[in-house]
Amino acid sequence: MTVKEAVRARTGSAYEVRGGGESLGEGEHASPDTSAAMTGMPDAPDTPATVAAGRAAQELGLRRSEFELAVHLGLIAVTAGPGSGRPRVHEREIARLREDPGFPDGLAERVRTVGTAEGAALLGIAPARFTRLARAGCVSPVTFYLNRYRAVVWLYLADELASFALREPELLAGRTPLWMRTLLEAGGDRRARNWRSQRIDRLVKRTADPWARAAVEASALDSAHLAEVVEDPYERAYLARVRPEPVFGRPGSVAARETMGELMLADDPDEILWRRINLTLGLDLAREERPAPHPGDDAGARMTPAPEPTSRVAPPQAQPVAETAPPLSPPAGETPSGLREPGGKRLLARLGWRRRSDG
Repeated sequence: MTVKEAVRARTGSAYEVRGGGESLGEGEHASPDTSAAMTGMPDAPDTPATVAAGRAAQELGLRRSEFELAVHLGLIAVTAGPGSGRPRVHEREIARLREDPGFPDGLAERVRTVGTAEGAALLGIAPARFTRLARAGCVSPVTFYLNRYRAVVWLYLADELASFALREPELLAGRTPLWMRTLLEAGGDRRARNWRSQRIDRLVKRTADPWARAAVEASALDSAHLAEVVEDPYERAYLARVRPEPVFGRPGSVAARETMGELMLADDPDEILWRRINLTLGLDLAREERPAPHPGDDAGARMTPAPEPTSRVAPPQAQPVAETAPPLSPPAGETPSGLREPGGKRLLARLGWRRRSDG
């Protein structure tokens, strides 16, 4: 589908395009496919009926990878299975989605992903220009997979690319803007940064527990930066224990898990500083809620369970734009966390920020 076709489709009553999409490999949402074997388990009489994720994907006309991406984006609400087992979906949630006027093509189109070549064709530009736009942070990947050479292949939401074409048509033709040329000539590449930013935002929105929210921010810092911000080793251990993971867990292969771990770490000085700020402010709120457990503490009195995660709210569709703000501004694609600035010591001093070559 071309941009012109997308514009015509969006002027109608529904988005009536059903794309083929690419199957994800060893990316964020990879997990064993149990769609054919998993069936709904009997539910207790006083609980709403649920079905397994694979069964729900079939009823919604989605591939398993598309279903997992829809859950990650907040388009489909899931609940934990008995004993915190595999995610399950309420039958009423399936009914809600099937009652949508655009079903099934509308839901499938919202999770259709494309690579560089197909994304360039969608926008009507050369693949090289698409890559420049992505490296500059104009469009953001939503997931990735590893090809047979174990190289990262970024995937983008087709729906977001169509929105970008409508919003920034001047970037699809003509000379590359000066700010973009400067960034690219310096070797800039914001694809991983934008993917990381959106992933963190979505994980934060799934929990109201302040320690879990702080743990998500902490996941973007390496051990050295984390130790400078969180000096208490018991607090660091607690952050690691309560950190929420994607609904369907981490990738299954060793190579994908290693790649995920590398991509999750902030690697630019101003992004690192931004994560340190968010973590510092988040820790203030978490400590006010309850202290982290220490040896000898009464775990029942010191720890309270994290609230039930929510996955119903869809994430914002706005695309990240190139940064023009000073280093203390949030990275591309992020919005301020709204956390209260702590009093007392100056913020940079509380961050433990030190000027050093690695940021």
